[in-house]
Amino acid sequence: MIVRIVKIGGNQLDSAAWLADCARALARVQPLVVVHGGGRAVDRLSAQLGLPVEKREGLRVTSPETAAVVEMVLAGPANRAVVAALRHAGVDAIGLAGVDGGLLTAEPCSPLIHQGATGLGHVGEITGVRRGLIESLLLAGLTPVIAPVAPAPNTGAVPLNVNADHAAAAIASALEADELLFVSDVPGVTVDGLAEPIVAASEIEPLIAAGVVAGGMAAKLRAAARALGAGVRAVRIGDLGLFESATAGTRLLAAAAPQPV
Repeated sequence: MIVRIVKIGGNQLDSAAWLADCARALARVQPLVVVHGGGRAVDRLSAQLGLPVEKREGLRVTSPETAAVVEMVLAGPANRAVVAALRHAGVDAIGLAGVDGGLLTAEPCSPLIHQGATGLGHVGEITGVRRGLIESLLLAGLTPVIAPVAPAPNTGAVPLNVNADHAAAAIASALEADELLFVSDVPGVTVDGLAEPIVAASEIEPLIAAGVVAGGMAAKLRAAARALGAGVRAVRIGDLGLFESATAGTRLLAAAAPQPV
């Protein structure tokens, strides 16, 4: 099955108009799986509850209390908003969290996998995706909308917070997706104020080290590199123009295979 994985930037979920435009665009590119964030809403509720808001290289520092807020927001109003917008646009969407049906499994993240991960707290990395469940939903004509929280190894514990970009990359890898799209309100990876048409995987860490990209974009690029390394055929980062043209946004290129000696 030819399928796209689309990650919707959490910051854009605050805009009902943007979300409606996105849903109409997604209606033209089915079948697909949607993964979403909800960072601003998590920030707001955390602040209201007196919880600190801290991020390191695009990853949220997450106490168990903050993890409960993440689950509440992402698996609740953020997921419902995306599902409602898609259904209004004619897409038969169904909302899920990573904890539903064993959809995602995770372990506490490792600095060896996520640069800057030391001290992030209750944050997870995806170790398994229940591919058959997603495929059965797609074959039934449904569009899964996934909130990226995953069960903690300890039964009954608060689910782990999983960065939405990393979750989308893991799902794309598990499904051997034809394309992974990171969609937000920026036209792509910008260098000196201009969107780059192409960024090679080998350029990602130097760009981050030089401060050219940071925060959420650094997390996206690292997730893109992992997806390409796991066999995803194409990855692009950009705005809603990604759905209008196959050349829109920034295309990520996999690292070149080593040449035989």
